[in-house]
Amino acid sequence: MTTQAPSILAGLIGAGIQASRTPAMHEHEGDALGVRYIYRLIDLDQLQLDSSALPDLLVAAERMGFTGLNVTFPCKQAIIPLLDELSDEARGIGAVNTVVLNKGKRIGHNTDCLGFLEGYRRGLSDAQRRQVVQMGAGGAGAAVAHALLSEGVEQLIIFDVEPERAQALVANINQHFSSPCAHVGSDLAGALASADGLVNTTPMGMDKLPGMPIPKALLRPALWVAEIVYFPLETELLREARAIGCRTLDGSNMAVFQAVKAFELFSGLEADSQRMLNHFHSMNG
Repeated sequence: MTTQAPSILAGLIGAGIQASRTPAMHEHEGDALGVRYIYRLIDLDQLQLDSSALPDLLVAAERMGFTGLNVTFPCKQAIIPLLDELSDEARGIGAVNTVVLNKGKRIGHNTDCLGFLEGYRRGLSDAQRRQVVQMGAGGAGAAVAHALLSEGVEQLIIFDVEPERAQALVANINQHFSSPCAHVGSDLAGALASADGLVNTTPMGMDKLPGMPIPKALLRPALWVAEIVYFPLETELLREARAIGCRTLDGSNMAVFQAVKAFELFSGLEADSQRMLNHFHSMNG
């Protein structure tokens, strides 16, 4: 009698996610490892739902035998009250992008921080990091902020369209680092004029939300610019930054390395990160 190979049923909950590369990355890696791996999109826009549907969606996923779920905009913080446990990282960051469903328990993790960190180390490890401006204080922004400060950024100035959200993130961050190193921004032009780097963690620049999170005139060649949006891989922000000679980092590494860790959490198997990276770039070639 042969032992049945493990099978994985996973999904992504988010709004406007039809262009996501995550399902293909997970399924391709599952195929390579000989695992029956099915990954479904649960698109709130297509279902005409919002994050208030999360309780029902979680129950439905449990009833249908899902192994786990990734969550993206706008659910990374809204999902936290619905979970039974949080990893230390998810608790510290205050955002969840991966939920493992195991024996009736919902366990929240954050693999975005690791994903951004890997990309930053690969592409900007020697960049100046005295002062960095971050656009966005949502779930992805929380993960990126922790990653930046853990890599030695001295002062992180955070801007958000909802100032109270930026304030909440700054308060959370400053509890986890030895000295107050995060601040709520009020003067974008002034902050960028003296910054070493700029990171966009907002959805601005995605196919469904075209545009730039800052005025083009505030870019200058000495600024490095990092992006977490990966569809398209070259956002308007990156295109304009490259045009004037800025050093840039696109969203591909964060997209891939958060998926590598999520795959491992769902499957219990070690993923081949280089193979997943190669597959990602083959889809975006």
